[in-house]
Amino acid sequence: MSRIWGMRRYGFPACSIGVTCAAALTLAPGLTGGRASAEPASATGSAAVPGSTRSLPLAPLTRDPGPAPNHGAALEQGLRRTDVRHFSLVGVVWDDPDTELRGSVRIRTRSAATGGWSGWQDIDTHNADHGADPGTAERTSGHVHGATAPLWVGDCDGVDVRVRADAGSRDPAARPVPLPSGLRLELVDPGTAGPGVRPAARGSAVGAIRIPAPDREDTERELPAPPGGEPTADRRARSHVGPRPGIVTRRGWGAAESLRERGFVYTKKVKVAFVHHTASGNNYSCAQAPAVIRGIYRYHVKSMGWRDIGYNFLIDKCGTIYEGRAGGVAKPVLGAHTMGFNSNSAGIAVIGTYGTAKPSSAAVTAVARLTAWKLGLHGMNPRGKTYLTSAGGNLYQKGKSVRLNVISGHRDGFATDCPGQRLYGKLGAARSAAARYQGR
Repeated sequence: MSRIWGMRRYGFPACSIGVTCAAALTLAPGLTGGRASAEPASATGSAAVPGSTRSLPLAPLTRDPGPAPNHGAALEQGLRRTDVRHFSLVGVVWDDPDTELRGSVRIRTRSAATGGWSGWQDIDTHNADHGADPGTAERTSGHVHGATAPLWVGDCDGVDVRVRADAGSRDPAARPVPLPSGLRLELVDPGTAGPGVRPAARGSAVGAIRIPAPDREDTERELPAPPGGEPTADRRARSHVGPRPGIVTRRGWGAAESLRERGFVYTKKVKVAFVHHTASGNNYSCAQAPAVIRGIYRYHVKSMGWRDIGYNFLIDKCGTIYEGRAGGVAKPVLGAHTMGFNSNSAGIAVIGTYGTAKPSSAAVTAVARLTAWKLGLHGMNPRGKTYLTSAGGNLYQKGKSVRLNVISGHRDGFATDCPGQRLYGKLGAARSAAARYQGR
């Protein structure tokens, strides 16, 4: 198989592995949007972009009766609506991305299929740790908002949400911390995927548009060229790079390319892979994974104001790997996943919430296979450690050189619960397996 993946052999347009196929593999003409209003047609000439986002402002429910400075501030906000169009993913956003929501967000939804209401669910409010680095163009665009994690709820047509401020300390007499301004509920319809995505026979959603896995020899041909020429035969012989796993492309999971910003942004290389969980819940089937990703993509771009989905790759519970941020799966695409350490790193998100739930062995194996290849392209040992320079965050100040595992959890670079304790506990096994895949 050649460097262009033998795409014509599989019936796909030929394109370089280092460059995203978004331009060549556009949405098929005639695709229509979801139940809610769709976005304008893309510049590529496809019909209306599938899916929609509806933003509903929250209303005060209770106010602080105490003295100034918080007197009259809303201590609880929310809304209950039974007249909304269908949606499948929810989240809460607010105006200032640098303001923390110190409180709780609880939600229940009405199933469009049965008409029954779910129980109350908590939404993870600690989402500021994901995002572009301070001072970057993406972070300072003026479009970025504070936000909770997104929650996948399935096909719903009714919603009830409550956002409540914390007291701020364990002292019963302590004054509550005011809620952020501009709180809004985001209802996301991920839309239909179109003909490029269909569930595989065994239940894992493998897109018809997929980068196939080559053998080791073909993988080694993807090694980045050093300054001044192609990699030497000696370098290829000494390289430790795992075979590239199969990867579902953005076209494969139904990305609407007109949503994101044009062009791509790159870093120099990939020295560290940060593992995340999406904190979007585990109530999805693998056949629904492309829809979950489309929902997260739309939430990151339309609700949070990012230039594209934040993660470089995503993995579902069946171990299927998906291309994330556009720019080419073999290239060092700059993501927005680990604030302070996005440069020279890649972000890999396992779809789900893994604080108490155990990640599947298939997902952990996929992390190992993906990192063995991606890190191997840049000469990195998955069992090793390296240094990254912090761009600023809540754990390391800007400019500090930080020693990290080559495969790290999000919490290693930022004070956060991500990727959840149960997934974090599997990273040692992923490092060992990735090293074996590299032939170390």
